[in-house]
Amino acid sequence: MKKIFYTLSALLICFSAYAQKSDGSAKSLANAEMAFSAYTLKNGTNAAFTTFAAQDGIVFRPNAVNARKFYATAPDMKNLSWAPSYTQMSRSRDWGFTTGAYMIDGEQKAYGQYVSVWRGKGGNWELILDMSAETNKPLQKVVPVVIEPKDKFTPVFANEKDLKTSRDIIYTTEKTLNTTLKTYGASAFSGFLSANSRLLFPGTEPILGKENIQAFNNRMIDKINLKTVSADKALGGDLAYTYGIATIDYKTDLRESFNYLYIWERQADFSWNILVQIYTLAER
Repeated sequence: MKKIFYTLSALLICFSAYAQKSDGSAKSLANAEMAFSAYTLKNGTNAAFTTFAAQDGIVFRPNAVNARKFYATAPDMKNLSWAPSYTQMSRSRDWGFTTGAYMIDGEQKAYGQYVSVWRGKGGNWELILDMSAETNKPLQKVVPVVIEPKDKFTPVFANEKDLKTSRDIIYTTEKTLNTTLKTYGASAFSGFLSANSRLLFPGTEPILGKENIQAFNNRMIDKINLKTVSADKALGGDLAYTYGIATIDYKTDLRESFNYLYIWERQADFSWNILVQIYTLAER
C-alpha cells in the first residue's frame, strides 16, 4: 500500500506544474487539488499555499486569516496529504469546490476532512477558501465523484452594483435560515438541505444525506446561531458560499463556537439549499 501511495505521489508531482490549469472542466479542478497535495508533500505547506492560494485567499487556522500571510511564518509541514472525494464546478466555469479527507503522517497520525473553494482566473485555478475539521481515521471507502456542469453560462459584463445585488441574495437566504433556526432550532435545517447534502463536523465521519444530517442535528444540537461574515456567488448563479461564526448549544448543556463554511446550490425553483457544511472550532 505504501509503495502504491508513493508511486501515485510521484506521478502527481510530475504534472503539478501544469495541473492547476483550468480547461473549463471540473476534472481539471480535481487535478489541481491533487497537484496541490502532491506539491505539499514535496515542498512543504508554506511553499504550496503561497503557490496555489490567491492573493486574497483565506484559510481557517482555525480563525480566518490571509493564506499567504499565514504561511509566510507558519511552521512548515511536509507530511500533510489529502485527496478530493467530491468536486463540483459552476456552470460559468469560474468557480468550484472540492472536499475530501486529509492525513498528517507523523509519529501519531492525524485525520480530518476539508473543503476548498477555487476560483478560475487567467486560465488557472487559485485557492480562495480552505477549512478543515479534525476527525478520527476514516472507516468508509470513498469513490471520488466529479460533477461537471450540465450547461455552460458565459457571464456578460456586470458592474459592482449588479454583483452586490447578486451576493445580497445569499446574505438574505442565510439570514432567513438563521431566523428560522432561532424559532425552530436545528430542525430548521431540513428546509435548507438538499437530498445529497453533506455535513463535516469535528470528530465525526462525513454525514451524507439530508435525513442523516437531521438525525445528527436532532440528537446533538439544541440551538444554533449564525453570524455571517462573508458571502459570494459564482457568476453562473448556481453555486455560492457563506462563512462566519456559529454558536452551538448542545443538548448536554455545553456551548461551543465554530467557524463555519457553507456551500450553497441553487435549485430548479430558484431557492437555495446547502450542499456542504463544515465546522471547525473557533479561537476566542
